[in-house]
Amino acid sequence: MLPTINKARVLRTPDACFAALPDFPYTPHYLELDDLRIGYIDEGPRDAAPVLLMHGEPTWSYLYRKMIPGLVAAGHRVIAPDLVGFGRSDKPSQKSDYSYANHVAWMAAWMERMDLQNATLFCQDWGSLIGLRLVTHNPQRFARVVLANGGLPTGTAAVPRAFKLWRAFARFSPWFPIGRIVNSGCANKLSPAEIAAYDAPFPSSRYEMAARLFPTFVPASPNDPERAANEQAWEVLKQWHKPFLTLFSSRDPITRGGDKIFLKLVPGTANQAHAVTRGAGHFLQEDKGPELAQKISEFIAATPV
Repeated sequence: MLPTINKARVLRTPDACFAALPDFPYTPHYLELDDLRIGYIDEGPRDAAPVLLMHGEPTWSYLYRKMIPGLVAAGHRVIAPDLVGFGRSDKPSQKSDYSYANHVAWMAAWMERMDLQNATLFCQDWGSLIGLRLVTHNPQRFARVVLANGGLPTGTAAVPRAFKLWRAFARFSPWFPIGRIVNSGCANKLSPAEIAAYDAPFPSSRYEMAARLFPTFVPASPNDPERAANEQAWEVLKQWHKPFLTLFSSRDPITRGGDKIFLKLVPGTANQAHAVTRGAGHFLQEDKGPELAQKISEFIAATPV
C-alpha cells in the first residue's frame, strides 16, 4: 500500500527550471502514483532488458548523463528514475511525508507499474539503500546487480566520521547549496553550468525537504526503525547467487571499503570482475561515467541470463 500524503501540499518543480541543462537532451517521462508523479529517463530499445540506474542524495537522474550514451550504444534500454523529492519527481513539502520506508514503497510501486523484468540494477549512495531493498523484495525482476559507493546499513556498525559531519550539516546548516555539495563530492570539479543543473530541481528551500532529510534516514543506531527490514534484505542477499558486481571508488571517505562485506556475504560476487575505480570521488558517475558504462556492459555480456 502506498503512503497517504496530502496532495495539496506537494510541490512540482516548474519545467522552466530544466530548460538549460548541459549534455542532458533526454525526453522526460512520467508515471502517476496516486498522489505523486514520478519522473524518469527511458532511452534505448524498449525490447531490450533494462539497466536501472538509481541515483542517491542530493542528486537526480542528471547524474547519469555520462553513462547513458555508452549503455545505449551497447544496445541496452536505460531507465533512470528521479526519487520522490528529487529531480523532476514531485516533492512533498511536509517532513512527515518522508521516511526510508515510504521511499522504498514509492519506488517499488513505480517499478511494478513499469513492469521491469530481467533488469540490471546499478546503484550508488541512497540508490543502493533503496535499490537493494527493491532487489530483495522483488528478486524475480532482477538478473544482476552492480553496486558502487553504497550499502545496506542496519545501524549495528560504526558510522564514518565523514557521514556524521554530512548529516549534521544537512540538518542544521542554514545554507544548503546542492550543486556545490555535489561538486565537493567529485574528484573532477563541475562546471558552473553543471552545478546549476544540480540546483535546477530546487528553485527555493521549500523544495529541499527530501535532500535535507535523507541523511537522517540512514540506519545509524541499533534501534533504527528500518533495521529489521534491512536485516531481512540481507538474508535475501546472503542467498543471492545471481551475478553481483562491486565498483567502489578509491576517493570516497564515506563508503570506501564498503564492498568488503558484500564480497564476503553475497554468493553472487564470486568470480566477478570487481574493480576499485581509481581517481573517483563519491559521485563516481561524474568522475568516471563512460568507464562505468563500459564495465556494466562488459558485466552484462559476461553473465548472460
